[in-house]
Amino acid sequence: MDSILVRGNGPLNGDIEIAGAKNACLALMPATLLSDEPLTLTNAPRLSDIKTMTALLASLGAEVSALQDGKVQAMSCHGEINPIADYDIVRKMRASNLVLGPLLARLGHAVVSLPGGCAIGARPMDLHTTALEALGAEIELKDGYLHAKVAGGRLKGAVHKMRFPSVGATENFLMAASLAKGTSVLENAAREPEIVDLADCLNKMGAQIEGAGTSRIEIQGVDRLHGATHPVVTDRIELGTFMLAPAICGGEVTCLGGKLSLVESFVEKLEAAGISVTETERGLTVKRNGDRVKAVDVVTEPFPGFPTDLQAQMMALLCTAEGTSVLEETIFENRFMHAPELIRMGAQIEVHGGHATVHGVDKLKGAPVMATDLRASVSLILAGLAAEGETVVSRVYHLDRGYEFIEQKLSGIGAHIERIKG
Repeated sequence: MDSILVRGNGPLNGDIEIAGAKNACLALMPATLLSDEPLTLTNAPRLSDIKTMTALLASLGAEVSALQDGKVQAMSCHGEINPIADYDIVRKMRASNLVLGPLLARLGHAVVSLPGGCAIGARPMDLHTTALEALGAEIELKDGYLHAKVAGGRLKGAVHKMRFPSVGATENFLMAASLAKGTSVLENAAREPEIVDLADCLNKMGAQIEGAGTSRIEIQGVDRLHGATHPVVTDRIELGTFMLAPAICGGEVTCLGGKLSLVESFVEKLEAAGISVTETERGLTVKRNGDRVKAVDVVTEPFPGFPTDLQAQMMALLCTAEGTSVLEETIFENRFMHAPELIRMGAQIEVHGGHATVHGVDKLKGAPVMATDLRASVSLILAGLAAEGETVVSRVYHLDRGYEFIEQKLSGIGAHIERIKG
């Protein structure tokens, strides 16, 4: 297994290009199942998760080609469709469940394995199944697979209120309702930029969706969708992650393509900690004011609140803050697995259930640490950039699921980082 070697070496300076959003692209790719015409995505990220989704779609009968070094995903689903999403592929990635809605909408039946992904919490599928059942699907769990069918072959418009604004369930509902008969309304919908991006793409394909980005989305079902070309929205989690690099290490870095509207609640916490963030036509420029940041409290919330996917990275920053910070995780119940690894580097962290108390120390020290999930892995790299000595992060296969060419990007702004082949 590969590992990442990081040497703490002071301030970082320069420009860093932000990729298209992983979580947006993984929702956009299954939309190709909704039409027999080509769907082309530009600004696609080059990640192992994208390859996993490519393999899944290919197993279902779609044609997927990576063009321009992977930055363009050209897809078509004009032939016979296989309705079975097999466990061997689905187990590798949570987002695989996003083929369920499109398969039901296009075929009227589907068999989809329960998904895998990072071990950061239960993330129950009932939010997805109840949303699709509201549209007329009949879904039964048998032998680890969701067996779904639609009486009469076509979903019907309905009003559904989710008990929690799940991003994935919102995406499944939008895709399914786009081809349902009649009008559908989703209440307590997720509001993330990735939802807006999916709705924009579906509308380009001929869907009629209004209200994306708000808690109430209305979809007027259409008989068919056509092809389209769509750019993937900027990855706000990669953006926030790389904004933290100069915040932790000092220096000044411009994150190219970054937009304040994607990370407003995150930037509020950065500014409270003593980090300046400036928006320009090129992106977001980040600079630390002073030698040490100030402690701040963080509560993760659905968008537009502080993202759970930036909690681990924020903890890395607060490990050397002046004062005591409290982080409350409200989205996933098992998302402080990085804390023991940061403690190995000299951090002072106490975890009690969904709360982590971080007492800032003067300096972290390099140590061998182990990545437990995608965002935890990059938090350890950020911590290593500011630590004394060398940090070796093992099990970085998680990292490759969500960050493209991270060693090259960080090396480009002055970091000492290299991959050690396992």
